[in-house]
Amino acid sequence: MRYYIITGEPSGDLHGAYLIEHLKKLDAHAQIRAWGGQHLRNTNAYIFKDIKDLAFMGFWEVLMNIQKILKNFRLCKRDILSYNPHALILVDYPGFNLRIAKWGKKHNFPIFYYIGPQVWAWKENRVNTLKKYIDKLFVILPFEQLFYQTRHDYQVEYVGHPLMDSIPTYQLSITFHQKYRIPQSNPTIALLPGSRKQEIRRILPLYLSVAKLNPQWIFLIAKVSSIPLAFYQRICHGSQGIIVDHATYDLLSVAKGALVTSGTATLETALFNVPQVVCYKTSWLSFTMARLLVKLKYISLVNLILEKPFLTELIQKKCNVQSINRHLQQLMDDKHKVYFKEGYELLQQKMGNSGASKKTAQMIYRDLKTKIP
Repeated sequence: MRYYIITGEPSGDLHGAYLIEHLKKLDAHAQIRAWGGQHLRNTNAYIFKDIKDLAFMGFWEVLMNIQKILKNFRLCKRDILSYNPHALILVDYPGFNLRIAKWGKKHNFPIFYYIGPQVWAWKENRVNTLKKYIDKLFVILPFEQLFYQTRHDYQVEYVGHPLMDSIPTYQLSITFHQKYRIPQSNPTIALLPGSRKQEIRRILPLYLSVAKLNPQWIFLIAKVSSIPLAFYQRICHGSQGIIVDHATYDLLSVAKGALVTSGTATLETALFNVPQVVCYKTSWLSFTMARLLVKLKYISLVNLILEKPFLTELIQKKCNVQSINRHLQQLMDDKHKVYFKEGYELLQQKMGNSGASKKTAQMIYRDLKTKIP
């Protein structure tokens, strides 16, 4: 069968790739066309559009790039019609994917949504769109299924978090320390400044200023594959930070602490049992709009799942060099080891077992087999 998969960010590219690998085990003749990045490319999917051209965040940034976004919509629709897939598989990226779902349903494509939009945080009215245009919605956080069922009488499939498929069994590359010339005797700090240019441009200089205050530690910067190395090099010029290219999990395997921009990265860091401080800063307009629309107590997935302020969150004005440095110093104190160990163990219990990608692939394939002769 022919599958058309749309991701828009590095995390979606990663989870989409695991899903495709399991689909191929079920469907030996699967043909994959995708909007994605290196992870999907590694599955031998044909990448029609690379995600490096898609990542816009914040209200102001989206407005400034509206013509490019509209052009991508038109391009996507034409390509789907030309490819004529047996199914559309949408992975996260709701601003784009929900519009494609609405259009795709009018053309009678079966539509599966993997990693549903965070409607419990904001834009809850999107549930109506999901119910109307999505054939099956797969959710990955433990509280989401109850939210949909009790508040909206909407039956969704809870499959568990796809990170549980990869992180618990991840093996550090034996050449990692040699490749980046990292002494194994020095404590290392992971810097995860985000996956979009706008957030990296704002947050990474703060991280590097903190690094300058702490020459006793080695600071490793997680580069995402969708953003050119030169972009990081311009920001890091003259700093002591080491850019780690497309090896975030290796980085987290050796890190003793981390500064993490809010997002999936906070959960990845936690699953590697690395103590962390969550840092977030955006434009004044984007933050003001978010405060009006977003209904969350916390910005990190770790705190949301644990339902308490377990991780320190430094947001906007609190996200400054002095505050970040103070909390990082506390983080590296041995007295906090037990605190993080206990919290992360509880987090893993709440997230459950592995198998999200496999379960999702099985349900998609089973549904398609009943619809396609």
